[in-house]
Amino acid sequence: MTSRVYVLAQFKPKQGKESELFEVLKALEPDSYREEGCIQYMLTRQIDHPSASRNEYPIVFNEIWEDADAWAAHGRRKQIQGFFETQVEAETGLVDDVLVTAYSDEGIDFDAPVFE
Repeated sequence: MTSRVYVLAQFKPKQGKESELFEVLKALEPDSYREEGCIQYMLTRQIDHPSASRNEYPIVFNEIWEDADAWAAHGRRKQIQGFFETQVEAETGLVDDVLVTAYSDEGIDFDAPVFE
């Protein structure tokens, strides 16, 4: 187990804006990968597959951060804050809704071995 933070940032675009939103989000990838503590920052699109159901959030960032501090620093970047201000909060933005969830690979009350 690690101190890594696994993040799913799911985006529901406004009607007819999926392709445009995908391109705007894709532009965030290169600089995010350069951040200290960024292990993965991959933009993905929902696909049709017989083993999967669909939902209203067809665009998802799959992120892995070294730890919670690295993820928090990412959220403080001007580029990320600007995206949320212009595309999520603003009436003219491309995003109808966003769900950001964070996960850990640590179990609850994990009984880790003690090294002497």
